[in-house]
Amino acid sequence: MSQNSLYTNKVEEEYLDILSRNAWALVYQKIGIDSQQFRHSWNEAKKPQNKPLNRYRDVNPFDHTRVVLKRCERDYINANYVTMERANRRYILTQGPLAFTVGHFWLMIWEQNTKAILMLNKIIEKNEIKCHWYWPQGTGEAHRMTFNDVKLAVELESEEDCCYYSTRTLRLYDLESGKSREVTQFHYTTWPDFGVPTSPIAFLQFLKRVRESGVLDPTDGPPVIHCSAGIGRSGTFCLVDCCLVIVEREGMENLDIQETLLEMRRHRMGLIQTPDQLRFCYQAVIEGTKRLDPEFKDEDELEDSIYVMIGEEDAPPPPPPPRAESLNRAPARPLPAIPASESLGNLNLSAPQDSSSDESPPTPVSRDDSLSASSADDEDDEPTASVTESTVGEGTELRRRRTRELADRVSNMKRKAREAERWHQLKRAKLDNDKKEHCEEKEELR
Repeated sequence: MSQNSLYTNKVEEEYLDILSRNAWALVYQKIGIDSQQFRHSWNEAKKPQNKPLNRYRDVNPFDHTRVVLKRCERDYINANYVTMERANRRYILTQGPLAFTVGHFWLMIWEQNTKAILMLNKIIEKNEIKCHWYWPQGTGEAHRMTFNDVKLAVELESEEDCCYYSTRTLRLYDLESGKSREVTQFHYTTWPDFGVPTSPIAFLQFLKRVRESGVLDPTDGPPVIHCSAGIGRSGTFCLVDCCLVIVEREGMENLDIQETLLEMRRHRMGLIQTPDQLRFCYQAVIEGTKRLDPEFKDEDELEDSIYVMIGEEDAPPPPPPPRAESLNRAPARPLPAIPASESLGNLNLSAPQDSSSDESPPTPVSRDDSLSASSADDEDDEPTASVTESTVGEGTELRRRRTRELADRVSNMKRKAREAERWHQLKRAKLDNDKKEHCEEKEELR
């Protein structure tokens, strides 16, 4: 097979061109500069009474697309409508609720007739609480959560563990009217903050599950999608979903991923937070054109990718780079190449090799410096191999080495998964204890 036969469409050509020039940071920077020309305001977010309602001071909702609460003393919530008419999609992107905005979060879901929540983060990441626990921890009325400030209550009816994500069926009650509504939560539990899944395969399987539920269709209220800030992982999910819809309706030749991202950024600031997330979107779109086909089956590769992802996520997490766009200079460490995939063949043979960002993340800088670099020099970040088309023998040995490494990862998966589960149980127990102590303190004050 010749090299040119791999270039089946312009998106793959564009991906390979950016990869060969190691220009992901430059492309991402250009998108950021183009986004700054929109000049949209966020005056409501800057009002003194609303500032405490923002999880991060550099992530604010635009005024022209913000969600406005109706049955509340304050109509403000850090959330935006993201409407993509070309893909016939409408989402609500929001931050992970704070302890004192959980009621606002559920009120938004009730008022918007939302049938699904897509949660793309864990409660605790990098030893920090990134989202308040906003759903009951047990099933039934005994564990019901009631929010008197908005006159709503929620119960957990059922829960399903799907290895790297969970689904929960919740019942949301309006205490004023006595009506109730079922809400499904899709919780992706293995996507690192400021990072990407190790492979697009498992992510696409998650997206397929969400799509098959019908919650992304415009028949009901818009789905609520959140991570911690509601721009990085949330933006990545929406961009891949929209691009795949456009491909399915118009063909890959009519898709421009960068222009689609710019259109999304007209609705909520800062969507896609790192060059690596942008790169992952290209990978997922290219791979998804085949893997979202109902007749496509490759369960073995999917299983392996899930195992690797779980192993990666158990590693000690690094501190994050700035929450807002980091655009001024390119990262010192080259971005990793695309994982091997059937739809692209062995494209990694023509790309510089490096470890995944989840394995050796760049050294971060302050979250508040919104225009600083997102990575810095690291002596341990030098690539260990450089494979070109001319060194076929080296490429074969590299693939063999990767196969052995993958086998080692799979063999350690169960042990690491058990350790991760114990860690989560300890964290959950701590949250329960803190909550209990807080309630006891309130009772004493009364």
